[in-house]
Parts: sequence; C-alpha cells; structure tokens
Amino acid sequence: MPTTVDDVLEHGGEFHFFQKQMFFLLALLSATFTPIYVGIVFLGFTPDHRCRSPGVAELSLRCGWSPAEELNYTVPGPGPAGEASPRQCGRYEVDWNQSAFGCVDPLASLDTNRSRLPLGPCRDGWVYETPGSSIVTEFNLVCANSWMLDLFQASVNVGFFFGSMSIGYIADRFGRKLCLLTTVLINAAAGVLMAISPTYTWMLIFRLIQGLVSKAGWLIGYILITEFVGRRYRRTVGIFYQVAYTVGLLVLAGVAYALPHWRWLQFTVTLPNFFFLLYYWCIPESPRWLISQNKNAEAMRIIKHIAKKNGKSLPASLQCLRLEEETGEKLNPSFLDLVRTPQIRKHTMILMYNWFTSSVLYQGLIMHMGLAGDNIYLDFFYSALVEFPAAFMIILTIDRIGRRYPWAASNMVAGAACLASVFIPGDLQWLKIIISCLGRMGITMAYEIVCLVNAELYPTFIRNLGVHICSSMCDIGGIITPFLVYRLTNIWLELPLMVFGVLGLVAGGLVLLLPETKGKALPETIEEAENMQRPRKNKEKMIYLQVQKLDIPLN
Repeated sequence: MPTTVDDVLEHGGEFHFFQKQMFFLLALLSATFTPIYVGIVFLGFTPDHRCRSPGVAELSLRCGWSPAEELNYTVPGPGPAGEASPRQCGRYEVDWNQSAFGCVDPLASLDTNRSRLPLGPCRDGWVYETPGSSIVTEFNLVCANSWMLDLFQASVNVGFFFGSMSIGYIADRFGRKLCLLTTVLINAAAGVLMAISPTYTWMLIFRLIQGLVSKAGWLIGYILITEFVGRRYRRTVGIFYQVAYTVGLLVLAGVAYALPHWRWLQFTVTLPNFFFLLYYWCIPESPRWLISQNKNAEAMRIIKHIAKKNGKSLPASLQCLRLEEETGEKLNPSFLDLVRTPQIRKHTMILMYNWFTSSVLYQGLIMHMGLAGDNIYLDFFYSALVEFPAAFMIILTIDRIGRRYPWAASNMVAGAACLASVFIPGDLQWLKIIISCLGRMGITMAYEIVCLVNAELYPTFIRNLGVHICSSMCDIGGIITPFLVYRLTNIWLELPLMVFGVLGLVAGGLVLLLPETKGKALPETIEEAENMQRPRKNKEKMIYLQVQKLDIPLN
C-alpha cells in the first residue's frame, strides 16, 4: 500500500539526531539573514554632523578655538546643544579670506546678531561626530542626499519582493538543495562586492542583488527543515527557525559594536555565507520534492539514510511512497479566486493589511530606534531580547487559547506602545525603554502568527497562491518604511510612532473579524473556507438530522 513521507518518518524518526543536525545547520542560515534585513541600523547610521568650512577651520587653528567656538562661527544655532536641523545642512556664507577677521567674535564686524548673515549649502562637505564610519558618512547621504539612504533600504525590499515571489516556482522546478546553494553563493559574492564598492551606485546594485537572493535562501531553508521533520513538529520547528533569526540580532549588535566601520562590518557578516557552501556535502535533497518529481528510488535512499542516522529501522512494507496530496482534478488558481467570494475576499484583505502592518512596524521600530536611541548598540540588543519571550508565548498560546485573540492582542499592544511612547517625557527614559520593548514584543508575535495563520484560512487549491500574494505585502511595506521613518522624523521625531500606533490598533481590530482556526482541519474547498466562521455545532446538527431522515424508511 502506498505511504506518505510522514508515514515513513513515524518509523524512521520525526525529530531525532538527523533532524536536529539539519535544524542546527539551517538555523545558522536563518541567523545570517539578520544583517541584510535590519543591517541598515548600523550600516546606515547617521551621526551628528555639521557643515565643513575650510576657512573657519584655518582661523580656528590660528586662534586656538574650541570645537564649540568653531561650530558657533560656522553654522547658525546655539551650538551642539541646540536644534540639529539648521546647522546640519547650512552654513554662513562668509569670505573667510578677509584679513580683517580677528580671533574674538569675527562675525561681529559683519552683523552684530548674525540675523542678516546669508546662509548657503554645505559646499565643502560635512564633519561627522563619530569614531567609525557608515555609508552615510562615506557617501554623504545627508541633507539633500538623505533620500539616498531611504533608497538603499528600499532596494533590499524590492529584491525581497521579486525574489520571494519567484522562489516557489524555482524551488519546485530545480529542487531545494540546488536553489539553496545558488542563493548562498550569489549572496556571498554580492556581499563582498558591496563591501568594496567604490561608489554609491555600485553599492546599491549589489545590495539589490543581495535582496533578490537572501530572503529566497531563507525561505528555502524554512521549507527544507519543515520537510525533513514529521507532521507533529513542523510548527514548532518553524517557530524556532525564526528564533534563530533573533539570535542573529544579538550577534549583529556585538559585531557592529566591535567593528564600527561599515566596510569591515559588511565583509564580516558576509563571510559565513561561504561556509554554507559546504552544505553541499551535509544536507541532502528533500525527499518530498524528489517524490513530486517521480524520483522515488532516490527519495527512498535518503529516507533510509535518515532512519540510519536516527538509529531506526524501516519496516520492509514501507517501500512505496506517494505524495501527501491525493491525485484528482487539477485546478488552476488565479488571483480572482482570492477575491471572488465574500469570506475569502475578507480574509485576503485583512491578511494583506496585517502582513503590510507587521513589516512596517517591525522594520520601522528598529529604524526609529537607530535615530532616537542614546546607545544604538545596547538599545538594539535589549529590544532583540524581547523576541525570545514572544516566540515562547506563541508556542504556549496558539494551541491553548487559539490564534485570533493572541494575534489581535499582540497587534494592539504594539500599537498602544507606539502611541504611549510619544507622550512619555524624556526624563523617564527607563519607562520609554520598557514600553518600546513591549511594542517590539507585540509586533514580533503578530509577525510570526500571521505566518502561521495565513495558510489555515485558504482552501487547498489556492493556499500557496494566497500565502504568496498576501505575504508580498510584507515586502511592499518594507519598501515604504524607510521613506516613512526617515522623512517623518524630519518633521517630528515621534511622528512615525503616531503612524505606527494607528496602523497597529487597526490591524488588531481587523484580526477579530477573522474566524478562529484552532482545532479545525484545513479547508479543502471554497465552500468550506466560506463556512469557517459559522458555528460548527449547526453543521453537525444538520448532518445528524439528515441521517435520521435516511433511517426512517429503513425501519
């Protein structure tokens, strides 16, 4: 009798030595995705800066001025303690070659209170107050060029969008292992080339290439580990695969602190990808994919290898394998199937909005922290720590309480935390940190739950399409987020948090309109998906009455 891979793994080991070994290797891959996803915090760090004025610098050396005095004669404003914006992008237009200037208040001879002194752009560049370097300080991505930093991060998410949209087809066509190694190789090469890029344009191109392959590689790793384990362990392994990404956040904070120069940081976080090329000898092809390609003999050889590694033996009867899906009429799904019927249309709209919101809040909070935090390394480290309890809370709640209420609550907590942070005074920094960590934990939970629930709301023949279309909004959100954060902070530092708060609260309210999927079988047809929100008791009663009616004539 034909058996599925899950049937065989029940005998050969669902999560034993082989699967644990594979999980460790692929978790390393997950951890190295971190620098690409949120590395902008360190690579694109914008330190305090001011216009450079060679004339003032020369006079400062002659007169022995302090840095504060030199700054005072270069740019408007009261100096380092004043508002940053006026002095970061403009300077006094003064001919410092005049011999009439003395060492004591040289500008007094031109204008007593300086209100009528002309201002001009920073023609000679900027002075940055930082011991290290970033792409901002090297390529002067400030003032009129600040949008180029937004474009740098947006390009990564453009790569994510196209890479993740095509990876499903590519991995199904050419196999998981080949795609994994190909993406790893391209990612490694692009990362090194970005580290040695001589211009902003080349750096942008290589970052875009990294975006195209890095998320695709992360997704293939996710697919592989969930296909290697038994049915009972897939959800838990999927969550801990994402926990490995959180470990990468902690490591990134330490590496960035040790290497404050962006080129060395980029080179260092790219190096592990070359190590992953050794996986050619360590990780086999997915037996599930081999069966889908009618390569049953090779699939059986790998399954026997898995059983041997796990110290198990397979019964002789388990020799004929088949796919989990029953063969039958093949349906061709289209986007219209996601919006044609009322309930599935509602699911699609809410899921797309939640994917978008999760991405905007998650990336946005990290970017905003890089702009508003006192110590970027410690703030990044502490906020990453809260992702661990977020993962464990998901494991503890989704099979006990359900999906809907923890999901809605996590969105609302994230939104409320963002709004609360706006109104906390600066002298209560400890309270602001606690509220920020709650917000980060909330949006992390929401992000991971939407990954789990998305597939549970669609019928079988449009399930993959639904997941791909809805999750693509995550990358759309990532494209918009840098422009949203960096432009709004120019107006008011806390304005992005106001926007995030509203988005999060709306997302939480919309989640309550979705059906609960805990304990329910995955819908097989559109009719079943449409009826998910109806009480199951009525359906059981209807079936019971039908049986009674059929029984009456037989008596």
